[in-house]
Amino acid sequence: MALPALPCILTIAGSDPSGGAGIQADLKTFTVLGAVGMSAITALTVQNTRGVQDLEPIDAEFVVRQIQTLADDISIHAVKTGMLVNKAIVEAVAVTIKTTELQHLVVDPVLMSKNGHPLLTEDACKAMEQQLFPLAEIITPNLPEAAHFCGFPIKSDQDLRQACQRLYDMGPKAVLIKGGHGEDKEATDILFNGNDYYSYSAARIETPHTHGTGCTYSAAIATLLAKGLPLPEAVKRGKEFITEAIRFSLPMGKGQGPTNPYAAARELCKKDHDHD
Repeated sequence: MALPALPCILTIAGSDPSGGAGIQADLKTFTVLGAVGMSAITALTVQNTRGVQDLEPIDAEFVVRQIQTLADDISIHAVKTGMLVNKAIVEAVAVTIKTTELQHLVVDPVLMSKNGHPLLTEDACKAMEQQLFPLAEIITPNLPEAAHFCGFPIKSDQDLRQACQRLYDMGPKAVLIKGGHGEDKEATDILFNGNDYYSYSAARIETPHTHGTGCTYSAAIATLLAKGLPLPEAVKRGKEFITEAIRFSLPMGKGQGPTNPYAAARELCKKDHDHD
């Protein structure tokens, strides 16, 4: 009996040699959620659990060639972007996604590492806002990233809704502002599609080992969209996935360990089985 075809997901992001974030985290997530993972690397980094020490951007034209070569050969069912480093890469990726007509684009607007190392230049932020956001099915900023793009601090529910609207006006089909950097007992994420707001909450898990959270979450959403789930359900399942990945995070190294997509998949399979 032939196995069912698996969706093919492309991550366009930087490489993390520690395996906790970047393309490594994305590829793990694609795999455990039942998809074929592919990657176009935008930067090489020198990093471990204690942070990013250095990074080397890949030439923008070489990034384009990676994407184009895949698109010419393979049906790509969803795309996610992570660290894009500089304006040249952002602009090149945006043009290539548009010309190759890639669908289900999830943009995770990575601005800096967990330890505060800048991962996107300021002129690249503006290019992302103007050229990449309008192509996205969903953008997934955390609270600091949303505040940066909106130009005002997000301290109240009113600020949060105003930020959703401001980001939505930049052109994506939907905005997900993640609440992991908040201080409430629950980590609440807000999805806005231009008409409706959806709220997704989970108990805040007290652990320092959250390296790669944004990468894993956005990769899960991209995979679930490729599998045909409507956006609100894809975000709901993605939220459940990242919550379990944090709950069973890995205390490896001497710094901030990574989330654990393998444990997340196992726990969610158990939940699905219990519901049957």
